[in-house]
Amino acid sequence: MFILSEIEDLVRIPPNTFNIPIQHAITDELHKKYSNKIINNLGLVVSIWDISDIKDGLLKPGDGGSYVGVTFRAIVFKPFRGEVLTGWVTECNPMGIKIRLGFFDDIWIPKNYLFEECEFKEVEKAWVWNMDGNELFIDMNEKVRFRVEEENFYNIKPKTSNEALGLEEPKNKLPAYSLIASCQEYGMGCISWWD
Repeated sequence: MFILSEIEDLVRIPPNTFNIPIQHAITDELHKKYSNKIINNLGLVVSIWDISDIKDGLLKPGDGGSYVGVTFRAIVFKPFRGEVLTGWVTECNPMGIKIRLGFFDDIWIPKNYLFEECEFKEVEKAWVWNMDGNELFIDMNEKVRFRVEEENFYNIKPKTSNEALGLEEPKNKLPAYSLIASCQEYGMGCISWWD
């Protein structure tokens, strides 16, 4: 679920941090830039692990900061295909089920990736698996086990000034990183079914 990835970058160290050790100043700037951010085709950066190389600082005319080339390792959330994870249901609709982990919310189980005998009950707003005459419900806030089938990365444009002020939000906005999952095998679905 988590991998350690090596990344290279040029980091600006602001002048007000020149009085603290360079290792701490660089780590702080890397956390600001990368933590809780999506890197396309890599995953969600959780935290900076360590710094393996620091180059000499460069100065740019008219800028009081120092630019330092850095090689570092980061902890990245990137589950592999076929990995089994556990999360909580946040949404049930006729198209499928949306799942969240404690730190990641963009997991989707489409209806064709649910058990064969599953159907959506509009009144209960829940999916129901008819197993041998028993109705097993997948409700909101249920803890579920699922398998990762694929991951999707989308290039997202930066927010415009109107969107940043909350004046106009685009509808059906895609997340920068999402997972498609399935619940089609025994042991998958609500944890309570199998206890």
